[in-house]
Amino acid sequence: MAGLRERKKEETRRRIAATAWRLFAERGFEAVTVNEIAEAAQVAKATLFSYFPTKESLALQGVGDDDLAGIVTGRTPGSTPLGALRAHFRALAAGPMTGLDPEVLVSRVRVIFDSPALSNATNSLLYQQRERLAQALTAELGERTAVLAAAQISASVVTLQEGFFRRLADGTSPADARARLGEEIELAFDLLTHGLGGLGGHDQHGHDGHDGHDGHHGHDQGVQRNQRGQ
Repeated sequence: MAGLRERKKEETRRRIAATAWRLFAERGFEAVTVNEIAEAAQVAKATLFSYFPTKESLALQGVGDDDLAGIVTGRTPGSTPLGALRAHFRALAAGPMTGLDPEVLVSRVRVIFDSPALSNATNSLLYQQRERLAQALTAELGERTAVLAAAQISASVVTLQEGFFRRLADGTSPADARARLGEEIELAFDLLTHGLGGLGGHDQHGHDGHDGHDGHHGHDQGVQRNQRGQ
C-alpha cells in the first residue's frame, strides 16, 4: 500500500508540474495564477502547495540542483576540487539527454528568460549553491580564498549553462549545443585552473600578461600557499 501511495503522489506531482508548464509556455509565467494551475490540474490549491510551496518553485525545478559542494566533498582521494568538477560537467556534456524532450526544455528556458520574477528567483537559488560550495572549500582553502574561489567557479558554471540554454532557445540542435558546451567546459576549467595572466595584452606596467611566469607555475604556487596557511 505504501508503494501505491507514493506512486500516486508522484503522478500528482508530475501532473501539476506538467500543467503549470503548459500554461506558462502558453501565456507566460506572470499571467498564470496558482488557482488556474490547480483548477487545470484538477487538484485543490492546498494540495498544489503541499507539493510546490511557491509558484516560482513550480517553474524552477532543477535550477541550482547541481550539487557542486557534494562533488567537491565526495571526490576521489587525490583529485582536486576543480578536477572533480571538470569531470562532472564533462560527463554531463558527453552523456545522453535522457528524459529530456528538447522542445519542452527550450520552452522552459524561454519562460525563465522572459520572466523578471523567475530570473530573480534563479539568482537566489544560484547564490545558495555558491554559498554551499564556499563552505565545502573552506577547510582546504581558508574562508577568504574559498569565498573567492566559489564565486569564480559558480560564475563559470552559470555562464556555461546560460550559453547552452540560449543556443537551444535560438534554434541550435541539441547535438550541436552539447558539442559547443563540451568545448566551453574545457576552456572554462582551463581558465579556472591556470588563471587569466597568460592571456594577451599588457599590464599597467608595460609587461606582458605572463610577467615572467607561466600560468601553471602561478597556479601551483597559489595552491601551495592556500594549503599551507589559509
